[in-house]
Parts: sequence; structure tokens; C-alpha cells
Amino acid sequence: MFSNLPSPQQDPILSLSLAYRQDQRDKKIDLGIGVYRNSDGVTPVMDSIQKAEQIVLNDQETKAYVGMAGDEEFNAAALNLVLPDSGITERAISVQTPGASGGLRMLAELISFSSPGATIWLSNPSYVNHQPVMEAAGLKVKHYRYFEANSKQVDVNAMLDDLSKAGAKDVVLLHGCCHNPTGADLTHEAWKQVTLLAQKNGFLPFIDIAYQGFGDGLAQDAFGVQHMAANLPELLVTSSCSKNFGLYRERTGSAIVVADQKNHAMNARGKLLQMARSTYTMPPAHGASIVKTVLLDKELKSSWMTELEQMRLRLVSLRQQLCSELATKTNSEDFEFIKQHKGMFSVLGFSAEQMIRLREEFAVYGVNDGRINIAGLMEQDLTYVATAIAAVR
Repeated sequence: MFSNLPSPQQDPILSLSLAYRQDQRDKKIDLGIGVYRNSDGVTPVMDSIQKAEQIVLNDQETKAYVGMAGDEEFNAAALNLVLPDSGITERAISVQTPGASGGLRMLAELISFSSPGATIWLSNPSYVNHQPVMEAAGLKVKHYRYFEANSKQVDVNAMLDDLSKAGAKDVVLLHGCCHNPTGADLTHEAWKQVTLLAQKNGFLPFIDIAYQGFGDGLAQDAFGVQHMAANLPELLVTSSCSKNFGLYRERTGSAIVVADQKNHAMNARGKLLQMARSTYTMPPAHGASIVKTVLLDKELKSSWMTELEQMRLRLVSLRQQLCSELATKTNSEDFEFIKQHKGMFSVLGFSAEQMIRLREEFAVYGVNDGRINIAGLMEQDLTYVATAIAAVR
């Protein structure tokens, strides 16, 4: 049965993590896999999360199934986090999914069922898992220009030119904030322009917001989602609790559908639950229980927001310090764009050969497309990393 299976292709990010672990050099730095690390190089459990988890453990009386939609209190809280406008939530639904990747797949399947043969447009570049997830769900994939190689910023005019070709049967996937892999985000004005184009051409926006709170702030990062939801009849959103709650291994996410009217949203919910039944059946409960405990408790929520803001500000500081070190090492301002990027990642503009040199000569691990994880840096390593980057530029 299995003799005809092809040899598997290695995942470009997960295989990098394996290579890092196998590297025997004393000085090695992992800027590949997208996790936040503190100044000690540890991906911490947030204090608010630890307190909430203890409450969950103390109060938990059963390990029974939570149901196909997951924890409904979590669903309401997750929806309110990205769409606090009650007028919009009246025509929206949210279901818990196994991580945001589960939400991506479920919503892709919903698109495929609702509009067989639909085309989804992805930014070039985009999160490495976007295309395989969409293609696995039966969607056709096209790409729109997004990242301008010289400026290392969003090429809004090129993006709008490409998306002007998307029509009423198309879906356009957008990064809600902290674009992965580039770190280059849409401005508020650009979000408004894309919204106007969606109104004109009728394509359906699909927003993946995996890093809310890591860019400009918890509320500010949701601007694009909220503006589109307020000005368009339909919208798809998937959100993640991996980064902003630090719940990576708990696989906690949600799939959100905003429809033109409530009964259409409920129909979408019913179909999502049917699809859940035929795949994973029930989402895991633990992470969602923690998140809802945090979001429904005033003191815990305040504590979590403070911790999240501290993480965000540290990322801003790491970007500034790295730029300062690079300016010294290169005697130029060639890397100033890193300060303008947001969230965990930046694309250096390096070739695969340059990224391989970083690994082989300096044990600095980044993805071959030039992406580095700013959130993986430690302050004491900034000079070394800047020296390595300067040496291979």
C-alpha cells in the first residue's frame, strides 16, 4: 500500500529547528521557528496564564467532551477580542479550532464547499503553511505582489493592481498584523483602499490574525479586521492564542465568520461543525479554558494585557538595538527597515546562499527566504548576530 508514496519533502522551518538542535557548536542562535523568547532564551509561561491555569485545575470537575464548537464562553471572548462591536458580532459566529492552522483549514474547506473551484489570493511572500493548507482544501491559489525588495516595505500600488483582477468568486487572504514572514504591515489607509476594492469587485477577504498585540498594540492591531467587518457584508477571520497568550503547544484558535445577516452566519456555523465532526470532532479544551478564564476575569485580563505590552515593547527595543549594532558594523543605514517592521519577523533581503552562510559560518539559524525571528534574539547576542549579518551581506 505504501510502496508508491514519494519521499517526503522537509518542512523549511521545522527542519531548520532540527538542524539547530543537532548543531554541536557552543555558540548557536535559533532565529528560525516563530516563538517568543525572553532575555534568558526561554519561551515563558506568562504569570497571568499560570494563575488562570491553576484556577482551571482547581475548578475542573470533568474531562468530558466540550462539543464540536468547543467552549462557547471562549468563542464569545475570542470573537470580542478581534471584533468588540456588538453590531458586528450580531451577524458573526466563532468556533474553537485546534490552533489557528485548524481554523485556516476549516475556513478553507467552508470556502471550497460554498464555492467549488474558488480561487484564493495569497501575498507574495506569505506564511509558509498558507498555500499547502488552501490547496489541500481544493482551492486554486494565486499570488498578489506585496513586498517591495528594495524598500523592504509593502508595495501598496502593486498589491492593489493585482487585487483589481480578483472578482466576486475570489477570496483574498490578508495578514491582520505583523505580516509573516516580512514584518511589513499595511497602513490604515491601505486597509481602507483594499476594503474599497473589495466593495467594488466583490471578493471575500479572509484575515489571518495570528499576532494580535505584538505590532502596535492589542486594539490597534485589529484595525483591519474591524474596518472590513464594519464596511463589508462578509468576512472570514482566523485568530490564534499561540503568541499573545504564549499557548503554543495547547493549539488554541478560532474560526470566525461574519455574514450579511445572522441566519447566514449560523448556516456557516452548522457547516463548520459538520466538517469538524468528520475530522477532529472536538477541539482540545485546556487552552481555551485558560484563555476564557483570563478574558472573563478583570484582574487577570489587566495583568495579561500588561505582560503582552511588555513583550511588544521588548520586540521594539530588540529591533532598535539590532539596527544600531548593524549600523556600527556596516557603517551604513542599510538595515534601518528592521525598525519599521512589526511583530516577530523581518525579511533581511538575503539570498538562500547568504542564509546558509549565516548557519554554516556563524551558527545563526534563519529561514532560507531571509526571514529571521526577532523574538528569538537575546540582548547579549545582538552584537554577535549583527557581526554575522554584516559579514555575509
